[in-house]
Amino acid sequence: MLGGKNLAFLCVGVGVKLLLWPAYHSTDFEVHRNWLAITNSLPLSKWYFEDGSEWTLDYPPFFAWFEWVLSLAARWWDPRIVQLDNLGYAASSCVEFQRLTVIVSEVVLFTALGRFVRASGGTRQSKIAAALTFLSAGFLFVDHVHFQYNGFLFGILVYSLAFAMEGHDLLAGTTFAVLLCFKHIFMYIAPAYFIYLAINYCAVLRSRRRSQVGGCALDIGASVWRLAKLGTAVVVVFAVAFGPFAAKGQLPQLASRLFPFKRGLCHAYWAPNFWALYVFADRLLILASRFMPALGLASADLSAMAASTRGLVGDTSFAVLPDIPPIATFIATLLAQIPAYVVLIRKGSKKRRGPQRLIQSVVLCAYASYMFGWHVHEKAILLILVPLGLLTVAPTQRTLRMFAVLSTAGYYSLFPLLFGAQELLIKAAVLLIWVLCALALLKSDRGVSAWSCLLRAERLYVLGHIPLFVATELLPGYAFGRLQFLPLALVSVYTAFGVTYSWLGLVYEFALHHSHSTHKRH
Repeated sequence: MLGGKNLAFLCVGVGVKLLLWPAYHSTDFEVHRNWLAITNSLPLSKWYFEDGSEWTLDYPPFFAWFEWVLSLAARWWDPRIVQLDNLGYAASSCVEFQRLTVIVSEVVLFTALGRFVRASGGTRQSKIAAALTFLSAGFLFVDHVHFQYNGFLFGILVYSLAFAMEGHDLLAGTTFAVLLCFKHIFMYIAPAYFIYLAINYCAVLRSRRRSQVGGCALDIGASVWRLAKLGTAVVVVFAVAFGPFAAKGQLPQLASRLFPFKRGLCHAYWAPNFWALYVFADRLLILASRFMPALGLASADLSAMAASTRGLVGDTSFAVLPDIPPIATFIATLLAQIPAYVVLIRKGSKKRRGPQRLIQSVVLCAYASYMFGWHVHEKAILLILVPLGLLTVAPTQRTLRMFAVLSTAGYYSLFPLLFGAQELLIKAAVLLIWVLCALALLKSDRGVSAWSCLLRAERLYVLGHIPLFVATELLPGYAFGRLQFLPLALVSVYTAFGVTYSWLGLVYEFALHHSHSTHKRH
């Protein structure tokens, strides 16, 4: 049940989000309105075939059913919302309904964070971490302005991690399987769950007799039984989600919607990852070819420069550096995830390979997919920041430093999503307030604030977002002449340096640095 303080905090959060209703909303608003219409107007067999709009249904079945449930309320609220041919409908009643559904669905996140706080011992720092997550700049930007349902989805993830912290590994694995059937982007962190559950749940150890050499032996019978229970739970979840479509022979069509590979390496706006730096390096070499012919780059394809900076979703062309095929990003992602596996399988007691290591591994798996994945969206930074925020309950100083740098850079990288003049003050104020609260309130395991933990260079980097804001948000467009893409490129590249730096720091901290404790109970 909600206590008085929790209820008051929830009301404050809802109040803040209600103030954002008049703000701009992206094409994702029409995407979800169209999905309401599809699921309400058509039989199940046609959900993944409807293509009357470019915004076709491309989320897994549980999310489609979620839209169907919302569509029942939408039909009562305003029947025009669920009319399939009413494309682009954005009357005030429609805006109010869809904004309200995002707020209501975030109750899942709120209650999940409450469970996480209890699993963490109810400490002050766990409450601060939960509050910063619930009111994160990322959710405010992406869900309550841009328009999506990430708070609801990440609430399910937090529930899964909280179950693991409580020792309910079977429930944690089953909940994660449910999450995969809501949104398949979470498959990037599935390897962490697979290894964790194999070690912590399926592998049952029993003590050897005193006359036998060694400490413990694998109990084959008990291990097989647990594996069967976990496998059955996962199969049942996926059967419920995909079974009706499999029965109609529609799995190939559904797969084609969930995994479209016709998009380019980078999104229209380069997500701040390794490939953003790679693209930027190619553009620098193009410019260098103009002024230094001796470099031997005279044959560079200058048309490639516009191809990935004009704001279109398509193939990314390179003029100097080699083109990157999808298989290369897949291999790079797998290699980059190795530290995440090391976190879970390195030697230590079962307790030391426990839930805190699961969260660390989830962070590193998500990070690897963000850094090296194909066509990464900037919004995917939430897949790193949400679980990493759960590790700020009693973090080491390095973990807290990396979180401070990453959260500042990651949330700032979302600024291009809110490009309207009326959102300028909103996004600046929201991020500034959130960052100041995080730097002041979060403490390391030695009681040192996040700001005090930062090295001088890291402080300068965080403060560097201020001149970046002035240059990219306040200067008029004509100041950049023909280089109209430059403001977006500057945001992408500057934040990519912070994202990359934090990734390297967390890889060292979680996978290579063995001497510290990953969690303290107060």
